[in-house]
Amino acid sequence: MLLTNRSKVVSNKNLSLPERIYLPAIFGGMWITLGHLFRKKTTIRYPEVMREFSEIYRGQHVLKRDNEGRERCTACGLCAIACPAEAITMIAAERKKGEEKLFREEKYAVVYEINMLRCIFCGLCEEACPKEAIFLTKRMVQPEFTRDKFTYGKDILLEPPDRGQSVDISRRQTAAVIEFKKDKKFKHNQ
Repeated sequence: MLLTNRSKVVSNKNLSLPERIYLPAIFGGMWITLGHLFRKKTTIRYPEVMREFSEIYRGQHVLKRDNEGRERCTACGLCAIACPAEAITMIAAERKKGEEKLFREEKYAVVYEINMLRCIFCGLCEEACPKEAIFLTKRMVQPEFTRDKFTYGKDILLEPPDRGQSVDISRRQTAAVIEFKKDKKFKHNQ
């Protein structure tokens, strides 16, 4: 009794002598292998030769500072909420007296960590940030031997204070966004 009406008739054809000894198939496979042996290689020698990246390549994250060297991040958590891989974690704290030169706003991130093994480099964190504090750079994430070294904290992510505006992010922004950022009547552009 058939369970379905999709039955297939399989032919039980007898193999010829060359098909039974597999020599034509072996020679055909060797011919294909020899053809690939003399082609131009597509592999690059990575550490010595770097592949050219796209203009909009998204690599390792950086936490930006303002022109006075203060941290821009206000620990609002929008980047962590926007992250589809849930790779960003942070702990917020209040700024104390005397720390005005370190942090731009009253609230700042004491702990800011990104798990680079979970990150999918989508760029949603930089789109969600209202203070333009986090950006993805053209730098590659460095390889490591253990998983715990891929949790990047502020010690790795934070831009050094002497560089100022070192990360060029203008190539990924549209002309309308750049014009909007020049308008100083909006508080977040000041």
